Amino acid sequence: MRKNKLITGTLILTAAGFASRFIGFFYRIFLSRMFSAEQMGIYELINPILALCYALCTSGIQNAISKYTASCIGPDAKNRQLRVLLSGLYFSLFLSAGYSFAVYRFSDQIAQNLLMEERCAPLLRIIALSFPAACVHSCINGYYYGTHKTELPAFCQLVEQIFRVGSVFLFWQYSITHPVTFRISAAAVGLVIGEVVSAVLSIVLTWIHFTFHTGAAAFAGFRKADFSPLSLLIFALPLTFNRVCLNLLSAAEAAWIPVKLTQYGFTDAEALSVYGTLTGMAMTCIFFPTAMTNSVAVLIMPLVSSADAGKNRDYLKRLILKCSFFCLSIGFVCMLFFYIAGLPLGNLLFHNADAGHFIRSLSFLCPFLYLNTTLFSVQNGLGKTGLTFFANLCAIDIRLFFVFFCIPALGVSGYLYGLFVSQIFVTLFHLFTLGRFFSKISDS
Repeated sequence: MRKNKLITGTLILTAAGFASRFIGFFYRIFLSRMFSAEQMGIYELINPILALCYALCTSGIQNAISKYTASCIGPDAKNRQLRVLLSGLYFSLFLSAGYSFAVYRFSDQIAQNLLMEERCAPLLRIIALSFPAACVHSCINGYYYGTHKTELPAFCQLVEQIFRVGSVFLFWQYSITHPVTFRISAAAVGLVIGEVVSAVLSIVLTWIHFTFHTGAAAFAGFRKADFSPLSLLIFALPLTFNRVCLNLLSAAEAAWIPVKLTQYGFTDAEALSVYGTLTGMAMTCIFFPTAMTNSVAVLIMPLVSSADAGKNRDYLKRLILKCSFFCLSIGFVCMLFFYIAGLPLGNLLFHNADAGHFIRSLSFLCPFLYLNTTLFSVQNGLGKTGLTFFANLCAIDIRLFFVFFCIPALGVSGYLYGLFVSQIFVTLFHLFTLGRFFSKISDS
């Protein structure tokens, strides 16, 4: 039964993920042709602020909602699940409202001092409006992942991408027929529109879901359900703290890459162009297949948690091995494809020879990158959040070392080496710790 849920949920999320990434992939091609590589680099610099919002306001809470929703059993399960969801929404909305205000109010300081690019400030003010909606959407997704019902998250993910890309395309069409300049800020506005639409849709469909299954009883009785919101917060806090620390370091990493490229010999415009080509074009190709591996990672965590709690060691081992083998196989196939087709892909899709060289260089990351996604989720499902934090922290520290000491001497190749070394370290670390875990339970 659990195997069928994993397979079905993975297929649904993968199908939606591929459709969404397919749209997003050509959206990136569209942006790369409408704007210069330098403007793409400026746009890419705001991603750490988006990631920090997710880390601070919802990532730990979403995982907590998923975990506690999955553990709700018995006749009052729906009431308890609703209480879990509403508790998570309360915490997430409170945090996101404060974060949204802070980013909007201090956008100039953030752009200048953290991102080291003052032209990011207008984009930050726009995306700040999306944070509460994004948190609502993520919390509701956490509930459905916990119940192994992936249809609504998959549908909302697709709708979000359609409205995001469609709105930007309409802005472009309007600029053609009117004396209006089509700016990169249109992409930030499209992001806000997509998040708001998906959040509203998630709320409406979730209201219908609870009303259909339990009627008014769920909304009348959830306050009396046997669940303490404090336990949700206690579980979420370590994950939130870990991810906030990691995303702050990632923001520093993103900001310092263009700076160090100028020390290598590039001008400011050339450094941003290289950064935009690497992150906005080449990495878009490399991350495209993760629609499959991310689906596995999202759904495996509650299954691992449930199997570990039930002391079902044989099933747990088979589950981890099969999912790891699947992700590793996808990684090797994609590595071969991107290595062979990287150069023509860069020219064909982005009209950029540098993008092709980056795709080819990054292809060697695929096996490690795709496998690590699943291994992180397995560790979290086992409650080993401290280990995932340590692995992520070491990986970012490795990349920062290469940013500060290798990019000035080797250029962007220095950063690519850092990516490769960090991913190998993470893989070996997780394999070692999981091996020790299974050795201990075998001896006990």
